[in-house]
Amino acid sequence: MPVDLIIVVAALVVAWLVFSWLIQVVKASMKTAITVAVIVLILQLFLGIGPQDLWEQIMRLPQTLYQLIAS
Repeated sequence: MPVDLIIVVAALVVAWLVFSWLIQVVKASMKTAITVAVIVLILQLFLGIGPQDLWEQIMRLPQTLYQLIAS
């Protein structure tokens, strides 16, 4: 009986740790998604830069950085 109790307690601790980790990951992901959405909204409202323009620039970023370093 005591071994079963130890296994149950260990399982509860592991389950709690995994659940806590999952909550932290979800919170961080949501915070990042909200931040990105706010930046895109500000760019669109105040500067007229749409999400497509931003995405195109992100895709060209490695080439732009290479050109800056090479010159």
